[in-house]
Amino acid sequence: MWRSIASNALTMMIVALFLAGGVVIWGKRQYETAGPLDTPVCLRVESGSNLKKVSATLENEGAITNSTIFRLGADYTDKANKLKAGSFLVPAGASMAEIVDIVTRGGASTCGTEVVFRVGVTSSVVEVRELDPTTNRYVEKAEFDPAAAEKPAEYTKVRGQADTRYRIAVAEGVTSWQVVDALSRIDLLEGEAELPEEGRLAPDSYEVEVGDTRASVLTRMADKQALILEEAWKNRVDGLPINSAAEALILASIIEKETGVAEERRTVASVFINRLNRGMRLQTDPTVIYGVTKGQGVLGRGLRQSELRRETPWNTYLIDGLPPTPIANPGKASIEAALDPAQTKYVYFVADGSGGHVFAETLDEHNRNVAKWRQIEAERAKQDDNQ
Repeated sequence: MWRSIASNALTMMIVALFLAGGVVIWGKRQYETAGPLDTPVCLRVESGSNLKKVSATLENEGAITNSTIFRLGADYTDKANKLKAGSFLVPAGASMAEIVDIVTRGGASTCGTEVVFRVGVTSSVVEVRELDPTTNRYVEKAEFDPAAAEKPAEYTKVRGQADTRYRIAVAEGVTSWQVVDALSRIDLLEGEAELPEEGRLAPDSYEVEVGDTRASVLTRMADKQALILEEAWKNRVDGLPINSAAEALILASIIEKETGVAEERRTVASVFINRLNRGMRLQTDPTVIYGVTKGQGVLGRGLRQSELRRETPWNTYLIDGLPPTPIANPGKASIEAALDPAQTKYVYFVADGSGGHVFAETLDEHNRNVAKWRQIEAERAKQDDNQ
């Protein structure tokens, strides 16, 4: 009898173990299998939240099928206590295992609200925008002048949220003064900032956080520009009339200000290289403008004849060779163009009316191009008068 009971008990234990094993296998499959989410969602994890709250939110959003399995899986993989605050993009079909990894790995938020401080050549602007997870595109919520005394409600609201991301986007061709002036108007940054040397800041996008110092942001920009210049100088072509990386930076800044067409940079660079090789003056308006403004703002009008004749260290109509300093902060492409220009015989160029330029090897050809440009300008002026 006891033998029979023991046998039955052993059988039941074996069956229970098999059932438990089956449950574990089933649970593991549920945890690792693609989830039911049809479209991406933005999951916001509040500071101080826990996995129970997050799993309930995910279940309500239809991102997971079972919140208990979600929590057990996170606990089994030792991630239950690694939950990070922020806004995280959960892609369609993400498994529970993938979602746990997303909300515990750390790093910057991948969706939600972003504030972008854009530092432009002619103006600066602040954008408040939010990522639409279904289209993976940002939707603008507000845009305003950073110098405005009263900030829009959209900005004030997100400014107090811990998961709001901040980014400073610096355009190619801005001056160091413009960057420092813009940073002084960004209220989430702290401290004073000295004016860096012209040209020594890399135009790019920089993630920042509340409490970062203005000086530290400028240091990051300067360090990046130094690396770009070092690499480009190391890879320069032979035979250039440029004696140092500092001179390359000066030429790159002129190229940056002369053309906004990416495909033209190396051709524009070739014009200036050819002029330097022939001992011709560069005769470029952006350098004259810098002599007038010193990089502090935009001229906002055409150059006067008196300014073209004014003696400044940057007036390349009057000085030989390069000016003493850059006239703006050039981007990587312009630096590379200065040190690897196109192989041409061009020594002249003028606007073509479409945003680009037309190039010439001889003065006669250049004069014909100039005449065409003046005709285009006259026709545009006539059209404006008739409107």
